[in-house]
Amino acid sequence: MELQLPPHEGVELSVVDMHTGGEPLRIIVAGYPEVRGDSVLSKRRYAREHLDHLRKVLMFEPRGHYDMYGALIVDSETPEADLGVLFMHNEGYSTMCGHAVIALGRFAVDYKLVKEPLSPETQVNIHCPCGLVKAFVEYSAGKTGAVRFLSVPAFAFATDVTVTVEGFGEVMVDISYGGAFYAFVDAQRFGLDVKQSRTRDLVDAATAVTRAIKSQVKLHHPVSDDLAFLYGTILTDGRDQFSPEPTANICVDRSPTGSGVTARVALQYHKGLIQLNQTRTFQSGATGSQFTGKAVEETRCGDFRAVVVEVAGRAFYTGVSRFVQEPQDELTHGFLLK
Repeated sequence: MELQLPPHEGVELSVVDMHTGGEPLRIIVAGYPEVRGDSVLSKRRYAREHLDHLRKVLMFEPRGHYDMYGALIVDSETPEADLGVLFMHNEGYSTMCGHAVIALGRFAVDYKLVKEPLSPETQVNIHCPCGLVKAFVEYSAGKTGAVRFLSVPAFAFATDVTVTVEGFGEVMVDISYGGAFYAFVDAQRFGLDVKQSRTRDLVDAATAVTRAIKSQVKLHHPVSDDLAFLYGTILTDGRDQFSPEPTANICVDRSPTGSGVTARVALQYHKGLIQLNQTRTFQSGATGSQFTGKAVEETRCGDFRAVVVEVAGRAFYTGVSRFVQEPQDELTHGFLLK
């Protein structure tokens, strides 16, 4: 039986769903109005101010869920970019998303958003709100595979910062940037284990730290004020010294978190715990999925000593969908249950 869309009003929204290390990505391929702006960052502001109702339609229930993540492909002002992208989630619009870049690299080759693919790797230049990210997609016999990407300049913003965290007292944190700002804390500080403790307890501790930093620490980024916000707190297993064994972290995420891995590698390099081209394996405390990360080049970002980080992982397709809105549906605009 051929399925037909029911009678509906408004636009039809078409998406391709993928996951990277268990973390979902909904790539929006049709149905969005024009996103205005002369840069990817200005398009991000426009989407937030004028099109936010569509983010809620696709990210929230009943079409999505609390942890859904989205990518909207847009035009880039950068000539070398193959595509621009806006990232969205349950709270708004992030500036970088590593798991999404890994999925988008494969998607761009499979859906012919780049020129004729090359073996053994096809390069895909993705203009994220944080800057141009270069992805390299395994390609052989017409099939795509694993993806690695080179980050924007990543740097340690501040180390050994003490904040007062409700319910936990004074907590020492490190703050690092990997396309977005993250705080890092050893989970043992809260008596927790990133692999064995209850997810709810890990989330509560990380959320409390994030709230404390947002109220007590002022962030800045040399390129744009739009990038100067804390995306979240990553709890780690404390194993920051280089080792061939995997190190685990959790960022209220199913994957090891690509931009978080980038920030953590930059932090480890800043502290002298790893050297250039030493590959570390990062494991999600939630699913056990793995990314690899390594610092490949020293650079600068304003006054910060920075590194370019290479992150690698795999993404897989889960389906395609066409979403509609029926006019009598009181919940059509979306809702969240946590």
